Amino acid sequence: MSGCRVNVDAPEVAIREIRIGSITGFEGTAGQLVQCARAGKLRENKRTFSQCMGCSSGNAFCQLSMIQDAAMVNHAPVGCAGDFFAFNFVYRVGQMERKLPPVMGRYFSTNIEEKDTIFGAVQKLEATIREAYARVKPKAIFVTTSCASGIIGDDVESVTDRLSEELGIPVVACFCEGFKSKIWTTGFDSAYHAIVRKIVKPPRRKTNKINIINFWGSDVFTDLLGPLGYEPEYIVPFSTVEKLEHIAEAAATIQICPTLGSYLGAALEQVYGVPEIKAPLAYGLAGTDAWLRELGKVLGKAAEVESIIAAEKEKILPQLEAYRAKLQGKSAYVTAGAAHGHALLALLRELGLQVQGAAIFHHDPVYDNGDPRSDMLAHTVKTYGDIPNYNVCNKQAFELVNILHRVRPDLLIARHGGMTLWGAKLGIPTLLIGDEHLGFGYQGLLRYAERILETLDNREFVTNLAKHSTMPYTRWWLDQDPYTFLGGCAHGNVD
Repeated sequence: MSGCRVNVDAPEVAIREIRIGSITGFEGTAGQLVQCARAGKLRENKRTFSQCMGCSSGNAFCQLSMIQDAAMVNHAPVGCAGDFFAFNFVYRVGQMERKLPPVMGRYFSTNIEEKDTIFGAVQKLEATIREAYARVKPKAIFVTTSCASGIIGDDVESVTDRLSEELGIPVVACFCEGFKSKIWTTGFDSAYHAIVRKIVKPPRRKTNKINIINFWGSDVFTDLLGPLGYEPEYIVPFSTVEKLEHIAEAAATIQICPTLGSYLGAALEQVYGVPEIKAPLAYGLAGTDAWLRELGKVLGKAAEVESIIAAEKEKILPQLEAYRAKLQGKSAYVTAGAAHGHALLALLRELGLQVQGAAIFHHDPVYDNGDPRSDMLAHTVKTYGDIPNYNVCNKQAFELVNILHRVRPDLLIARHGGMTLWGAKLGIPTLLIGDEHLGFGYQGLLRYAERILETLDNREFVTNLAKHSTMPYTRWWLDQDPYTFLGGCAHGNVD
């Protein structure tokens, strides 16, 4: 299957529903979902009731806002700035973890008001960009759009082009209006499209750096890549504008999660020839084997990689068997974003847990590189068997609570903080993993197993919470089928 072609001449990236056929509604088994996607018969299953969903604008902002020497202008009503404090908090914590100088996030709002929706807010945008430049002297300014700026039709691209010439720095428009897409990860694509269009420069030479498209996880790649003669270049959070200018000089690109990096990995390969590692994520033994071998093939280090695989397996297998014995008979449920959630399913099965289901926030039937080897869910089903109670939902807590009330797993694994509450209030030990690198590689299996055992052994808090708290969902809802509001069938006949 050929990949989706990247067009850096277009101001906006096509949304995922159009570009790669992503959906937010499905119920069935993981195997059925993979089969439908492979047959080309997957279609959106619409909800007649929706409680909430993520916003593309927030996802774009979370990547661009942590570039060290850039400034952000959110062309939006001031209410859209409500998340600024959260981004700044994560930014400050990440600076400490990476031993960077502590600085505040440079975030500005144009404060679109009611009158601006009638007369336009272009003058406010120009004034805010100039004010941001005067105050913090950034190396680049990114302008993120909003539902309000999109509806009134402000010509953001013309403003940013004109002020780029005036200020002598890149002023870059990032089109990420929340109403355009139900797929929250379209915001990642919008941010990366802006970077590839206006920041990345053609390579002067090739280096020994390898791009790692990630959030803000711990450094696990220095030790992994060092023996092969390469260094990690973590992108995009905590990068500088200068570093981003030269990511096309890297020897390869690694995605810690294809949901995050699908577009940027494909763009760097298609526009600048930087090879993307196309393999299952390195979660579980089979996934790590395949991932490392693909890395060795791309880097011309196949023999060295085989030595690493043999040495690492010899080191971890006795410990892994011990953890499997302790976790035997335990069950788990997963709620997370797509590719990372699929990887967690593989990891849990590798540890011997019974996976009772998953609530995954969307589904990409294909990634931008078009390579089926990158399909982590297909890899998980093929390697470890089918997953029942598989729900694709854009953070619909009412469905999650209903399912958890029925299946009652021993453990809930959550990737996003807002979802952990629901397991805890039901008395289910809940593990939130903020570091997306924790489970990566052979050692990741051991790290995750240790955290799972700690969570299962310390259940007093959730037990007491369940005794003294109430759910906002009534018996009327909990007695119904969890997919009552998920109308119709999300897949065609694939017999």
